[in-house]
Amino acid sequence: MLHTHTSPVRRSTLAVFGAIGLALVVTVTSQAASVVGHTNYLTFSGAVALPGMVLPAGTYTFSIANPNTSANAVRVSSRDGRIQFQGFTQHVPRPEGLPKDRMVSLGESKAGTSPPILAWYPSGSPSGHRFIYR
Repeated sequence: MLHTHTSPVRRSTLAVFGAIGLALVVTVTSQAASVVGHTNYLTFSGAVALPGMVLPAGTYTFSIANPNTSANAVRVSSRDGRIQFQGFTQHVPRPEGLPKDRMVSLGESKAGTSPPILAWYPSGSPSGHRFIYR
């Protein structure tokens, strides 16, 4: 029977590099999942408002514009990829009782005006992004 002997220094060095490698894989995987999990395609049957603008009825991509930093900027693009809105938001918890398939909450509006999107709740996320209206 052949026995190999690894010195204690070599074993601890291998353990450190193994831990670093595992941490890197976990970090990259969570960042990729975070980016993928924070993009939604939403279709509105009527016009809706965002700070400073109105989106006509249609399909839009809602995504995190800065996923590698504070993740508080949201980008909304039209189906053809043109950026319609990009702005800072405030993180808010998903309201209890909000159906899991509801990804936006709308505010009230005066007759003849478009309802404002108050917040976007990415699919599967326990929190959302409240739009800042001034």
